[in-house]
Amino acid sequence: MSVLDHSATGAIATLTLTRPESMNALGQAGDGDAFAAACDAINADSTIRCAILTGAGRAFSAGGDVKAMQNRTGNFAGSPVTIADGYRDNIHRILRALHGLRVPLIAAINGPAIGLGCDLACLADMRIASSSAKFGVTFLKLGLVPGDGGTWLLPRVIGDARAAELFFTGDVIDAATAQDWGLVSRVVEPDALMEQAQTLAAKVAAMPPAALRQTKMLLRQSRGLSYDGALELAANTQGLMHHTADHAEGVAALLEKRGADFRGE
Repeated sequence: MSVLDHSATGAIATLTLTRPESMNALGQAGDGDAFAAACDAINADSTIRCAILTGAGRAFSAGGDVKAMQNRTGNFAGSPVTIADGYRDNIHRILRALHGLRVPLIAAINGPAIGLGCDLACLADMRIASSSAKFGVTFLKLGLVPGDGGTWLLPRVIGDARAAELFFTGDVIDAATAQDWGLVSRVVEPDALMEQAQTLAAKVAAMPPAALRQTKMLLRQSRGLSYDGALELAANTQGLMHHTADHAEGVAALLEKRGADFRGE
C-alpha cells in the first residue's frame, strides 16, 4: 500500500501517512521515493507556502516495520552491507526529503510517534500534538541503535540530557510531558488537531513566500555557523529581500494600517 497521500488546498500542502493498519509503519520498498517525489513537488510549486504532515488512523507513525524486522524481509533482509544500503537508499531518503523541504513544515501528531516516527516529527519546524499522542525512541528495546538520525535531531529539540534519557531508557512519554519538555508547542483534543494545524498553517501561509522560504533557510543554515557567519548570511539574504515587491507591500501595509497582500514578487 502507498505510504503517503499528498494533497494541497490553496497555499497549504498536506502529507498524510496512509498505512493505518500497521500504525503507519515505514520501510517498505518505494517509501523513500514517495516522500522524495512529494517534497520535490512542494519545493517546485511556488504557490505552496506551508505543509502539514500527519498520520491516518490512530497513530502518527510507529516507526520501522517490526514484523519485517522479525521476518528479515524488505528493508531488513540480507547482509549487514545490504541492510545499511537499504537505510541509506530508502529510509534515509524519507528523512532527507522532509529535511529538504523549503517551506515551513507542521507536524500534526495524531497518535503514537515512536522510533522513526518520532524522528519524522522532529524534522518538522512546528509540532502540535493530540492529547492521545505518545513519543519514544525505543531502539535499544529492539537491540538496535537509533538508525535514522535521531541522535542529531532529538537533542536539538529537547536538549542533550532529556534526549539521552529517552534513548537510554526506551521510555515513552505522553503528550503533556512532550509539551513540558518542548518537544511539541501545544496539545489539543484529537478532534481539534487538524483544525489547529490548518489555522497555524494559514497564518504561516499569509507571509511573503520568498522571505518565508529564506527565513527557513536561515534557521537551518545558522545552526552550523558562527555568529559572525550567521550575520553575514543574513545580510546577504536581506539585501535581496529589500528589492522584492513583497517588501514594499509590507512597508506600505504597515504605514497605511491595513493587511498586506503578499504575492511572491
